Amino acid sequence: MLFNSYIFICVFLPLCLVAYYAASRFGPRPQVAILALASLIFYCGWDLRYLPLLLGSVLFNFIVGRAISKCLSKPKVAKLLLIAGISINLVILGYYKYADFFIENINEVFDSQFLALHIILPLGISFFTFTQTAFLVDAYKGKSDEPDFVQYLAFVTYFPHLIAGPILHHHETIPQFKRGTQLQACWIAPGLAMFAIGLFKKVVIADTFGAIARPIFAAYASGDQSLTGMDAWVGALSYTFQLYFDFSAYCDMAVGVSLMFGIYIPLNFNSPYKSRSIIEFWRRWHMTLSRYLRDYLYIALGGNRRGNYRRYINLMLTMLIGGLWHGAGWTFIIWGGLHGLYLMINHFWRTLFKSNSESLIGQWAGRILTFLCVVVAWVFFRSDSVASALSMLSAMASVPETLSPLVAKSVASIMVPQAAIDAGVSVSASYVAVATLIAGFVIVWGFRNAQELVFRKSPWDSALEDAPAPLEWTSRRILLPLSSAALLVGLAALIAAPPGEFLYFNF
Repeated sequence: MLFNSYIFICVFLPLCLVAYYAASRFGPRPQVAILALASLIFYCGWDLRYLPLLLGSVLFNFIVGRAISKCLSKPKVAKLLLIAGISINLVILGYYKYADFFIENINEVFDSQFLALHIILPLGISFFTFTQTAFLVDAYKGKSDEPDFVQYLAFVTYFPHLIAGPILHHHETIPQFKRGTQLQACWIAPGLAMFAIGLFKKVVIADTFGAIARPIFAAYASGDQSLTGMDAWVGALSYTFQLYFDFSAYCDMAVGVSLMFGIYIPLNFNSPYKSRSIIEFWRRWHMTLSRYLRDYLYIALGGNRRGNYRRYINLMLTMLIGGLWHGAGWTFIIWGGLHGLYLMINHFWRTLFKSNSESLIGQWAGRILTFLCVVVAWVFFRSDSVASALSMLSAMASVPETLSPLVAKSVASIMVPQAAIDAGVSVSASYVAVATLIAGFVIVWGFRNAQELVFRKSPWDSALEDAPAPLEWTSRRILLPLSSAALLVGLAALIAAPPGEFLYFNF
């Protein structure tokens, strides 16, 4: 079941909202139970086979977390339970996500013939594993909220985040479950606006860029030698924008759906291509993953407490693990390594030049340099192999020519209306591709993001208070017709083509 599908928008979500708010008269506990049940049904809509794995993981971590909390007076026992809990979580994740990658590399290094297991990756396993290991660590530190089982089940499986994030933290989420929510327009209206904007970005913008990028990366994967430097740049930039709008759309829709239930989930995306440095990029891109890697890995390794040399090593290790978290492949490891290198250089630069004042030219120079570094890394992230990524980057380093016939035909079929083609209108595919990419630049650099459009000020600052302030969503008159149009166009686009999966579902 996809957020961008009619069954979710017209059936599942309305039924969940009706049941959730109907239960509010009986208090928070029935509401939490409904959220937990709805989340399990949502997960079963993907693959019923892995429901026992999800439930088993939740039950195991709940028991271990409770045991750790009760043994805090016995530090050695608590630490042993923590190590055992984290180890079992990582072994399960490693088996499902990395076993075939490990076998493939063993066969290549030792010329062996071990058979691949061809394991199907359970949806959301990376997210619910990280969510629960953080819970165990915090239980060991005496910081857990000690929820009951239903609250914990709802926290881990909460369907707006389960498949592709954000990575929830129990301290932010469980207190909201305990409060409960009454039906109010200040929850539904901004939530629906966020959802509508996200739906439009996914089905109209992200999927369009994806249709351009897909055949180009496939051609490089097949070793096609007819591709030009122009093809490579169009493919790399199209994927750069596809991933931006796809992930941004999912984050907007997840936040919007959750707001309809009166529950804040953390922001995960904040216009990262406007960043003027890689350090800033990682404060804006997949923000909850960055927070998790910082709090539970980078700081655990020593952070920057032992000098710059150790800081750089910790940065590289953290980003390599972050790359491997995204996928079992050398391309993901190289992507993580590149970002580790970028961060090392960025921090070293800041130690040399401590002033933060920048001219307008300096700000744009930093933004463009950061963007280009990110594009280079995305080429590895998207490519099927290191060889095809290097081939594409080599083509990008050459003098751009016109599009090859293969790519020109693909671009024309996507972007030029069939009526114009039938009428014999001559359209340059190169011009169409460049115009499409320029539109992408204008949107990501010149427009406000969804939360800036919908809210006067960030509501997330007060999310953890006992009685958070009412949402101060914008009174701009343009927002209602804008979000309504976005919703209608998005729904119409779903009629024309089947809904496509979000890219982060693969991680």
